[in-house]
Amino acid sequence: MESFLREATSVDVATSLRALREARGISMRTLATKSGLSANALSMIERGKTSPSVCTLYKLADALGVSITAFFGAESEKKSVVFLKSDERVRMSFTRGIFEELGGTQFSGSVEPFMLTLESGAASGPHSIVHTGHEFVFCLRGKLEYQVDKKIFQLEAGDSLLFASKLQHKWKNLGNTVTTALVIISGFAEGEQPHAMHWKKGE
Repeated sequence: MESFLREATSVDVATSLRALREARGISMRTLATKSGLSANALSMIERGKTSPSVCTLYKLADALGVSITAFFGAESEKKSVVFLKSDERVRMSFTRGIFEELGGTQFSGSVEPFMLTLESGAASGPHSIVHTGHEFVFCLRGKLEYQVDKKIFQLEAGDSLLFASKLQHKWKNLGNTVTTALVIISGFAEGEQPHAMHWKKGE
């Protein structure tokens, strides 16, 4: 992995998950039921014995009623402008990959940008992901397969994909090399047109 990955601050998923669960007064058994995970699997994650897949993280976040970026630590004061140096961003390891937070936890708007660095064979998990908002994916290097609403999209460096996140989706790195992708999730309400707000100002 690149040096900036080694320099970035790492997140302990086990500690973050336990803190989020206990702060909400939810027992491990209750969280297991809500998330659809077995109590044993949840226990393994909380004890740091196994790394969860991205799909599992989404299930846990949904069950806890938080954004997936909540695993990156305590909520900080929201800002209208967020600037991060490359060695300031926080990363979190999951099965065969790294998830890097790019300021969404500090931003006052409903946008969550992050970077995925995926080893060969890395995947979001056996089950599809479904969440609110819209998802934009830009492949920076390698090859990334996205399945959205049963359609397959093969992304290579320079390719992009945009879709409604309510559609079932999942991804995997089918190539023999490391893949890096920029992902931006926006949570704008249905009917809003944020893109139009920009060009109207220039008329």
